[in-house]
Amino acid sequence: MRKNIILQGPPGTGKTWLAKRLANIVIGYKDSNNIRAIQFHPNLSYEDFIRGFRPASDGKLALIDGPFLEIIHQARNDPQSKYVMVIEEINRGNPAQIFGEMLTLLEADKRTPSEALELTYRREQENGIYIPDNLYVIGTMNIADRSLALVDFALRRRFAFFTLDPNFSEKWLSYMIKKTGLNSKLLEEIRERMNELNEFIAQDRMLGSAFAIGHSYLTHHRAIPKSEGLVWYQNIIDTEVKPLLEEYWFDEKDKLNKAMKLITIAYK
Repeated sequence: MRKNIILQGPPGTGKTWLAKRLANIVIGYKDSNNIRAIQFHPNLSYEDFIRGFRPASDGKLALIDGPFLEIIHQARNDPQSKYVMVIEEINRGNPAQIFGEMLTLLEADKRTPSEALELTYRREQENGIYIPDNLYVIGTMNIADRSLALVDFALRRRFAFFTLDPNFSEKWLSYMIKKTGLNSKLLEEIRERMNELNEFIAQDRMLGSAFAIGHSYLTHHRAIPKSEGLVWYQNIIDTEVKPLLEEYWFDEKDKLNKAMKLITIAYK
C-alpha cells in the first residue's frame, strides 16, 4: 500500500467511510489510538497542523505541536506499530501552506533520519524532523465543490489518487433488499432513476460526472416498513438530493425540473 493516498469523488460516494476502514486495516484493528483524524478548512494553518505559538495558561505564548507532529512523534517512538493520519476534505484548506516543509518529507525516499529538515518553528536542540516509514496519510477530497482549493502538482506527486464513483449496482440492490426489507421492485426503480439522473448530470457540460449523486444518500442499514418505502425515498430526495440539484442549476430551472422529473416516483 502507498504511504500517502487520497480518495476523491462526487458527494455521497463513501470517501469518509472507506478512509476510516482503510485506516483500521492498516493498523490491524488493534488500537484506535494509532489513528488521528482532522478536517482541513479555509482557516486552518501550518501553525495549527504542524507547530506554532499558542496562548498558555500563564498568559504567555508557548510553542505547541499540532496533530500531525504529534502523530509523527508517536510513530517514531513506536516503530513496530503502524499509524495513520486521516485528513478529511484535504482540499478545503490550502494543503501546500498547511503542510509546509512536511510536503517534502512526505515523499517515500525522504522518510529517513538523514533527510530530516528543520521546522519553521524550531525547538532548542532539535536537529530536524522526518516522517517515519510507519506513518500513513489518507485524505479525502470532494471534486465537485467549486469553492474548494485546487490541489497543486507538488501535492499530487506525493499522493496516489483513487476515484470513487456512484455505485447503484446489483450489489447495492442486493444489499438494500437484505438490510431494509423493501420491495425489490421499488428499489430497482430507485436504482434506475438515480442512474438516469447521474447520466443527465454527466452529460451537462458545466457539470460532468464529478457532480454525480453518490449511493450513500440512498443506502440504509436498517429495516424499513414496506409501507413506508416510498416516503423514505421521497424524504431523502426532498431534503438532501433536491437542495444539491438546486445548487447545480440555480439559474437553469428547466434543467432542474427535468432532473427532478427523472427521480420522482409517483405514489401508487
